[in-house]
Amino acid sequence: MTPSKTVPAPPPKPAHPQAQPRLLAPTLGREASDRDRLAAFLKTFHGDDLVLIVINADPDAIASAAAVKRILWRHVSHVVVASLNQMKRPDNLRLLDFLNLTLEPWSPALPSGFSKLVMVDSQPDHSPLTRDLAFNAVIDHHPPTALAPEAPVPDYVDIRSDVGANSSLLAGYLKAAKIKPNPRLATAMFYGIKTDTQNFVRQGQALDMRAFRWLHPLIHSEYLLDIERGPLARSSFKHFLAGLNAAVFRRNIAYAFLNKTDHPDTLVIVADFLMKISGVSRAVAAGLCDQKLVVIFRAGGLRQNMGRLAQSAFKALGSAGGHKSMARAEIPLTNLEPKLLTQPGALSRFILRRLALDRGKGDQGPGAAQGRAGKRGAAEAG
Repeated sequence: MTPSKTVPAPPPKPAHPQAQPRLLAPTLGREASDRDRLAAFLKTFHGDDLVLIVINADPDAIASAAAVKRILWRHVSHVVVASLNQMKRPDNLRLLDFLNLTLEPWSPALPSGFSKLVMVDSQPDHSPLTRDLAFNAVIDHHPPTALAPEAPVPDYVDIRSDVGANSSLLAGYLKAAKIKPNPRLATAMFYGIKTDTQNFVRQGQALDMRAFRWLHPLIHSEYLLDIERGPLARSSFKHFLAGLNAAVFRRNIAYAFLNKTDHPDTLVIVADFLMKISGVSRAVAAGLCDQKLVVIFRAGGLRQNMGRLAQSAFKALGSAGGHKSMARAEIPLTNLEPKLLTQPGALSRFILRRLALDRGKGDQGPGAAQGRAGKRGAAEAG
């Protein structure tokens, strides 16, 4: 009898293999032309599609959504734009008036009424509200983020994080489609480029300059001035004043904690104003609004990275991210320890420790704070 051969047992498989994060990758390479991108984008849609464009509303996002809506005209049945955030910033509201653009308020049931979902100037992972949704197209200029484990890969992705403004990307699509934007759309996109590049003080490249030059002859100068000079609502004035009175300065950093405020956009206005103060190169404004802690970041100079700071400090507790010079974090109050909300000054000190701006006793900086994040209970991983 021939002895049977001993077959070695296969190595044991891990009980719970850890899935590698799937980063959103562009559909086309860097060498693709605007005409190629336009064709690939339009291939995603059919004539009977009902399209929902999702944004986090700011000037660049609003202008980008209006441009996509114009591009899809006569290619789909109907287009609606929805905003994940409520708006109160004067320039945002004025921009919507000029564009005659209506933004639908976000609700979890809203996407079910549409056959195609598009996101511009943002990515699904930027917000817990959109993290698990199946988007068909994403056009953005932020660094690529990971897809949720169960979320399908979008049919079309255009992410170019070295471009200063999303409106610059959409200008290329309009040119490829041979669409000359009317003065209102051109002005909105022009303003979007101005704000997101801070008049080219922050990150920008040749593509931004080309879009800027192409749009400039098409804009309406009076519209632009009216948008830039949008009035501050009276209801926001007392909160704005409280923010200025609460400001403290640490070397080149201005920090203001407003406690309860009327709207996140008021924090944006405070942070932008603090950046105008001589010697300030970074500004942080924080406050409570709609059962969330909202933190707004602003910076000037080439060596700053507010988006990275926001993520390292707060993403373990909610949504956080942005650009080198502009960023934002939003943390549900349910993700914070109750004592932070009841003890006077505790929440402000917590923010400073997370940002490593408070070097007092017990400060361990953002990295250590993230290590303690598991103790908070209901925290979530834009």
